[in-house]
Parts: sequence; C-alpha cells; structure tokens
Amino acid sequence: MTALLLRLAGPMQSWGASARFARRTTENAPTKSGVLGLLSAALGRSRAADLSDLAALRFGVRIDQPGSRMRDFHTAHHADSGKAMPLSERYYLTDAVFVAGVEGDAALLHRLHRALLAPYYLPYLGRRSCPPSRPVEMGPPVDTSLEEALRGAPWQASGWYVRQLERTARASGSSSGTEALDLLLDCPPGETPHLSLRDTPASFDPRHRRYELRGLITDRTTAASHDPTTGLRPVGPSDEGTTESLPRTI
Repeated sequence: MTALLLRLAGPMQSWGASARFARRTTENAPTKSGVLGLLSAALGRSRAADLSDLAALRFGVRIDQPGSRMRDFHTAHHADSGKAMPLSERYYLTDAVFVAGVEGDAALLHRLHRALLAPYYLPYLGRRSCPPSRPVEMGPPVDTSLEEALRGAPWQASGWYVRQLERTARASGSSSGTEALDLLLDCPPGETPHLSLRDTPASFDPRHRRYELRGLITDRTTAASHDPTTGLRPVGPSDEGTTESLPRTI
C-alpha cells in the first residue's frame, strides 16, 4: 500500500458536494471530487479527460483545524453585456486546515507528487477564489496505508489556533497535551458506511458533470500539542552578563 498526503490550508476554502441554483454550500471537509480536481489540474488534464484512475484511489481527510463557516452574498455582471447575473449565496470555510490523502498505485502517486511540485495549473481549494496559503505538497508517497499515514502525519494547525486551544485547556484545568482530530475515510468494500456523499467524480466535463455516491467511515485520532519553548537553549551561568549580536529585523 502506498499513500500520498496533501496539506490544504488557506484563508478561505469551499468544498461543495451539491449546488442548487443560487445557493452554493460547502461541506465541513474537503470532498473527493474537489481534491481529485486539484490533482487532475496539477497533471494538466483537461476537464473532458478520463478520471477512472484517479477515482479508483482511496481517499481520506483529517480535520486539523475546522475553521468557521462564512456566507457571501454574491453579485456579478456579465463581462461583455454588463447584464446583472442572478444573486447567489456562497458559503466558505475560513481559517481551516486539513490533511487529505489518497492511496493506490505507487507509480500514479509518484507522478501526482511530481505534478504538485510543479503544477500545470495552479491549485486552489475548491474554488478559484481560494488559493492555498501554504504548500500543498507534504512529501513523497509513503509505503503505508492511508489511515496510518493520516494518523501519523504531524499536526498542521496554525500556531495561533494551537495557542488558543492551550489557553482554553489551561482555563478548564486540563493538561492532557493532546487534541482529538476527526478522520473521514472511504469505506472499505464489505463494510457498512457511517454516511454517504455524492462526490466521486465520473466526469468534470462542463457539458455533463457526473458524480457517484461514496460511502464514508468516521473515526478520530489525536495530535500532540505544540510547545513553543521546544528547542530553546536554557540559560546557564556562562550566559550571564553577555549579550549576543543578533541581526535586526523590521
């Protein structure tokens, strides 16, 4: 088994599994169609290209930082005629961080990793207005299962979010030093899914987009809290009365 992980972090993300007319919602975590679309774009494939090899990959997500939901009252005008387009409501996740992963053929995953290092089309987090704030690539594929890779990956939450959790834990008298993270994984064959979502892409062709139903299982894992003092050199007797020359930064 081989797995490839991706870091999905940005000021805004939007992962819609269903869009009805003027109301464009988002799921609480990246969808399989959205992430496979990102990978397909990195490879430089057209929207009409065959997706069977990507759709066959097992998909999973770890929610490292859930973020907040934002509603945008959206207005637009036609670029040529200036005619007003229908008003719409569009929903986004703000300040969210996820670790997504795919599992499958090793040769395909290595090709996807090379594409992420030099993408043909720039990646975005569900919509073109949502660029990533940190590199999507998290390293080459690893020889392990997707679930083990997601459980073992370092926590990717933002520093301010970790400090917020630590303050909350101290205020409540908790000192466990761990944070529970939700996992969402493709349901293995023969098992009963916990929930389902129609987000497995069969075609991205704008003339006839098609998505198939996918079963998911849910679980949880833990991440160790960050210690901001890790790596600092303790002050000893020889440090007293000395001043180090440090570069000035603005």
